[in-house]
Amino acid sequence: MEEQKIGSLRFKIDFSQPLYEQILDQVRSVIAKGEIELGTKMPSVRELALELRVNPNTVMRAYQELERDGLTEKRRGQGTYVTSSAERVQLFRSELASRYMDSFMEQMASLGIPLAEIQGYLSKKYPNESGGTR
Repeated sequence: MEEQKIGSLRFKIDFSQPLYEQILDQVRSVIAKGEIELGTKMPSVRELALELRVNPNTVMRAYQELERDGLTEKRRGQGTYVTSSAERVQLFRSELASRYMDSFMEQMASLGIPLAEIQGYLSKKYPNESGGTR
């Protein structure tokens, strides 16, 4: 699995996994992390499909989902752009963090690990963290 740079985006595509989900997740991540500037023009559906060697319908589906998320916006005759709303990106980032936390907590609950023990594991694993990225 090699990394491909297309415009200001980087993709790692694994052809054994659903392509639409990979494209969607990778673009969502780049936007949520702020690695791409608000208002940046996205590659066209055809351009991205050609570069990634996937069906244009796959890219179109991912782009439609990004637009539904409010992370991109179509401009008639100009193409698709990353949203210019910092508030929308922050809201999406918070929603995503909440989903990840719910998934993590469900997995810990399935192991029978109580919150206090989870907090202990986190403190041991990341002793110098006060939040944010590692």
